[in-house]
Amino acid sequence: MTDAAGGGPGARRGAPLVFGAGLAQGLVLVCFPAAASVLTSPAGYALSATQYGFMFAPQVVLAIAGAALTPVLARRWSLRGVLGLGLAANLAAMLLMVASLGVAPSALAYVLLLAATGCLGVGFGTCVSSLSQFAAALKAGAENRNVLVLNVMLGLGTALAPVLVALLLPDWWILPLLVSAGLVVLLVATARVRLDPGAPAPAAGAAAPRPRLPRRFWWYVAAVVLYGVCETLFGNWSTLYLSGERQLPTAVASAALAAFWACVTLGRVIVAILPARIPVPAVYVVLPFLIAGASLAVASASTSVAAVLAYAAAGLACSAMLPLSVSFGEREFARWGSTSSGELIAGYQVGYGIAAFGAAPLLAATGLPLGAVYVVGAIAALALAVTALTISRGRALRAAPFLTTGTKES
Repeated sequence: MTDAAGGGPGARRGAPLVFGAGLAQGLVLVCFPAAASVLTSPAGYALSATQYGFMFAPQVVLAIAGAALTPVLARRWSLRGVLGLGLAANLAAMLLMVASLGVAPSALAYVLLLAATGCLGVGFGTCVSSLSQFAAALKAGAENRNVLVLNVMLGLGTALAPVLVALLLPDWWILPLLVSAGLVVLLVATARVRLDPGAPAPAAGAAAPRPRLPRRFWWYVAAVVLYGVCETLFGNWSTLYLSGERQLPTAVASAALAAFWACVTLGRVIVAILPARIPVPAVYVVLPFLIAGASLAVASASTSVAAVLAYAAAGLACSAMLPLSVSFGEREFARWGSTSSGELIAGYQVGYGIAAFGAAPLLAATGLPLGAVYVVGAIAALALAVTALTISRGRALRAAPFLTTGTKES
C-alpha cells in the first residue's frame, strides 16, 4: 500500500479519513454547547449556570495536555496512534454524554458530563494536532489547500451540531449516538488506512537547543487569549442567553449558534482567497473592532431575526483571527518551529477556559444579567485590537504582508 502523500492510492484513501475525522471533531466539539438548553432545563439535567460553565473545565485542561503530549506520544506510538487515541477519546465523550441522560438529573449525571468533557479535551487536543499534520502531507504541493479543507470540515461540523440538536429535539441524544457510529467507522479506517505524517524533522535540528521566545511573542499569546474569551462567549453561552434571558424559542437559539459557526468557517475561506493586493495584516487589525461591534449587537438583540444576524456577524468577525494569529506567529518565529504554534493554541484554550467557566461566577458576583457578558466581550475585543495593532507593526509582517496560506505573495 502506498503512502497517503504524493497523490497516490494512499492519498485517495487517506483524504476521506482525514477530512471525515475533521467533520466528526467539529460535531463532537459543539454537541455540549448545542445541548445547553437541555442541560440547564429543570426537565433535563437542571444544571445551574455555574455548573454548566464549570462543566468545560476538564475539557480545557486536557485539551492543552493532549496537544502538548502529541509530539511525545507520536514518537512513542506513531502519529497514527495519536489520532486513534483522539478518536477513541471522542467516542468515549459521546457515549458518556448519552449514558448521563439515563441518570439525569442527579449528581452522577453531572460527574458523567465532567468525564465526557474531559474525554472531549483529550480528543480535541490530539486529533486537531495530528490531523493538521496528516492533511498537510496528503499531497505534495497542496499542503495549504488541504489544511484549509480540514478547517472547513471542522467548521462544517461545528455549524451542523446545533442544527441537528434542534431538529432532533426532544430526542437530541440521537446525535451523539450517530456521531459515535461515525467515530467507530473512523477508528476502523485509522487501523486499516496507511497515513503519512510527512517527513520528520532532522535529528540534528531536534537535538539543538531552541532559543528562548522573545518578549514580543507574548503579544501573540495575549491576542489568542483575548480571542478565546470572545469566541467562547458567543459559542458556549448563546443558547442560555437567547432561550433563557431573551425568551426566544430554542430553535432560534440553535439557529443563531449554527449561524455563528457557519460564518466562522465562511469568513476563514473568504480571507484565505483574498486577492494579493489586500494586505492581510490590515484585515487582522480590523477584525477585533468588528468583534466588538458584534458583541454589542448580540447584547442588544431582542428579536429572532436580530439574534441570528448578530451571531452571524460575530462569526464573520471572529473567523480569521485565530488562524491569522497562528500564521503570523509561525512566520515571525519560524526558528522556534512548532513551539510557537503550540504555545498559541494553548493560549487560545486558556481564553476558552476563562469565558467557559468564568462568566457565571462573574455574573453571580455582580448581579448582572447574562447579556452583560457580551459587553465584557466587547471590552476584551477592544483590548484585542490593541494587541493586533502591535503585532501588525512587526518588521516580519511589514516585510511580507501577505500570507503564504491562501493568498499570493507580493
